[in-house]
Amino acid sequence: MSSESKSEQELQEKVRRHAIWAVTLHNAGAAKAGLNASDAQALNLLQVHGMMTPGRLAEAMSLTTGGSITALIDRLEKAGMVRRVRDAADRRRVLVEVVEEKAEALLRQFLPVNEAAWERLSGYTEEERQVLIRFFDDVHENVPSILADLRALP
Repeated sequence: MSSESKSEQELQEKVRRHAIWAVTLHNAGAAKAGLNASDAQALNLLQVHGMMTPGRLAEAMSLTTGGSITALIDRLEKAGMVRRVRDAADRRRVLVEVVEEKAEALLRQFLPVNEAAWERLSGYTEEERQVLIRFFDDVHENVPSILADLRALP
């Protein structure tokens, strides 16, 4: 076995472990803020990408439009974390936007995670950080096509 294939295996394991921990931390932080994981994910998506139509939010989360996304938005709206607003350009369209003051509660749950991550990253060189940035950019660039492939499976 070449050292390259050993490192590939080790990286695959590390990425899987990272995914496990990321989901676990996400669920724990969401629960502390009184949300379920899907609600927290929707809130996170809206904070990162800005206002979205319910259909676009459903697509980003791989949910069905209609009942599932409506119930999710209703829960977040009831919690005061999002609001539905009319699109100024097309009054027939509804957009979902984050109520930042309320959404801060969720972000506060993740402060220990963020602080620990930044503390670790402070020990990395600029070159090492650039490698990490490139890795995440490459991975994120491929996610939409991977999701499309997953959705196309029988």
